Amino acid sequence: MVNRQPVGAHYGLKDWIGQRATAVYMAIYTVIFAVCALTLPEFTHEAWSGLFSGGLFRFLSFLFFLSLFYHAWVGVRDLWMDYVKPTGVRLGLHLVTLFLLVGYAGWAAQILWRL
Repeated sequence: MVNRQPVGAHYGLKDWIGQRATAVYMAIYTVIFAVCALTLPEFTHEAWSGLFSGGLFRFLSFLFFLSLFYHAWVGVRDLWMDYVKPTGVRLGLHLVTLFLLVGYAGWAAQILWRL
């Protein structure tokens, strides 16, 4: 008797755990960011720059964006796989999504380290 797998890709559990982990990180970061932003003495460019001047907060912010982009990648990729049946169109949409998210990650890094 041949032991067959009912699905082809075998990454469902890994992606499910990855989405939950990134969601938890983004939720925790959002609370910390809100507290830090609301406790600023004033809402000026200097105060915002001061908030991000520390390397740790800048790094945690970049991890937030990476988590957001991975979270989005898994969700949008699953949408394309479930609802777009022509393989060529689905591949094109995957590539456009991937290039956009990688570009957004580069843009986020540029913004964070330019402050």
